[in-house]
Amino acid sequence: MQIITPHYIFMRDRVSTNLSVAFNKTIKKIAPFDELIEEYPDAKVTTLRENSLLMPGLINAHVHIEFSANKTELSYGDFMGWLYSVIENREELIGGCDSICMSKAINAMLESGITTFGAISSHGMDLEACGNAAQNVVYFNELIGSQAMMADTLFGDFLSRLDASKTVKREGFYPAVAIHSPYSVHPVLVKKALQMVKNEDLKLTAHFMESQAERDWLDSSDGDFKEFFENLLKQSASVCDSKEFLEYFDGHNALLTHAVQANNEELEHIAKHQHTIIHCPISNRLLGNPTLNIKELNEKNIRWIVATDGLSSNYKLDLFEEMKMSLFMHSDAPLLEFAKALIDGVTIHAAQALGLNTGEIKEGKNADMLVLDLDAEPTKELAIHLILHRYNISKVYINGKLEKDN
Repeated sequence: MQIITPHYIFMRDRVSTNLSVAFNKTIKKIAPFDELIEEYPDAKVTTLRENSLLMPGLINAHVHIEFSANKTELSYGDFMGWLYSVIENREELIGGCDSICMSKAINAMLESGITTFGAISSHGMDLEACGNAAQNVVYFNELIGSQAMMADTLFGDFLSRLDASKTVKREGFYPAVAIHSPYSVHPVLVKKALQMVKNEDLKLTAHFMESQAERDWLDSSDGDFKEFFENLLKQSASVCDSKEFLEYFDGHNALLTHAVQANNEELEHIAKHQHTIIHCPISNRLLGNPTLNIKELNEKNIRWIVATDGLSSNYKLDLFEEMKMSLFMHSDAPLLEFAKALIDGVTIHAAQALGLNTGEIKEGKNADMLVLDLDAEPTKELAIHLILHRYNISKVYINGKLEKDN
């Protein structure tokens, strides 16, 4: 048992002071120090500096670790230009990111306060690095392939990777399933994978409506994807439309990444079936895609969260940076209210979307916690200041274990 006494505690509805937290793997009790030490006399005691703030660990629900070698190899500004550059540099990027490269990206997330991440794994090459990560990991084995004649082979490869992820037996590691997108996965494969999700109660995610190219291809088998599919895959028409794709997900609580091109009918369907949308503002900007209409999501009562995507479409894996960019991109949103929503989107709402018992400083929750060194007493605008000023993170606890201390 441990007892930590910060100057302030960031709760969902308030900032508390004169309280301590008793915890092991989970938060056992939040109360004045004298009460806790009497109840847990043998606890290890940590008393923090003035203006220290204890807050929940951050959750990055969507990141591609396997592409962490990219820095200047890929083309930005246009989705199709970026996609062709990925294909052109794919072998070099994947081959150039060994376990050391991937572990460096994972450690950078830890340094920036990310205590849980959702790894979208296309090839299974990141399994060792994710299995050895200090963080909680939802390991999304990705299924991709739109050609019916390749379905058995592709599904066999997917199953092999999923089975390999199930051999990782450590606290905080969760094998899961990712369906790449409606334009890139044949319905036969989607239905087979979703049956496994249902049978094994696996967490589920997919990319959805990221670009205009996807919108045009799914609606009319036309647009920028037409040449792409005809030349590279010998396909003249989409194998699925967006309505059909979303209907496959009925009965599952899925995380849908991007959704910047989703129309009203699709958003109504997402709302009805209580899916979550993952907002990746930097990735959307770099690939020439629109900004997510969060006002519309709020009006439809759709839960949204924030993630970094991978280094193939970002320059760092830092949720404080991601929140800052979103704060400025959504210039019409009420500043303080939106800042609070962004922090919820990397803590409690992300935890709820992933089905994890974390995301807030609360009794019974897993002890995934950060200590930030503030400059002064926090004001009512603390949420804004946390996003703007990038305070030093002096301690990181994951499942009650101290993983960063400086």
